[in-house]
Amino acid sequence: MTTIHMGKIMARFVSLAAGAALLFAGSAAFAQGAKLTDPQIAHIAYTAGVVDIAAAQQALKKSNNPKVKAFAQDMVRDHTSVNDQALALCKKLGVTPEDNDTSKSIAKNGEEERTKLDSLSGAAFDKAYAENEVAYHHMVDSSLENTLIPGASNAELKSLLSTGLKIFKGHEEHARTLAAGLK
Repeated sequence: MTTIHMGKIMARFVSLAAGAALLFAGSAAFAQGAKLTDPQIAHIAYTAGVVDIAAAQQALKKSNNPKVKAFAQDMVRDHTSVNDQALALCKKLGVTPEDNDTSKSIAKNGEEERTKLDSLSGAAFDKAYAENEVAYHHMVDSSLENTLIPGASNAELKSLLSTGLKIFKGHEEHARTLAAGLK
């Protein structure tokens, strides 16, 4: 492995860690300070899904690896389904999801990550995308489990988030297996 390649890997790791830290910091700030409202929680969860859908769509366009493409198709399908359910629940409850600092940070970090991934191609893109999916799902799963689900007041929202968590933990494991198989 060349020094340049190792440098890119380290830079990528630092970038992923920084993104995870920002989401955790936002969640921790809410957990320690003002309580998140259900509309804020709904927007955070929805935004996290939108970010992963956009990353998956990028992978579908850029990757030629059938395993990466299949994983990306799963991400689009599953996150779209959960987001559709979240919007239906909000409509049923007469709740408008509320943008907040955490959801804004998630969206910004997602856009920055897609920009970084856009500069890669071939096997380098595939590996970076898969590694990002591992880190991203781990971050989202931890936030759901430790902050968003416990913070939700509405039982239906809490149930939908819990169902999403089960699905997304599967995504994290799938991404981990995918990343381990890529060079």
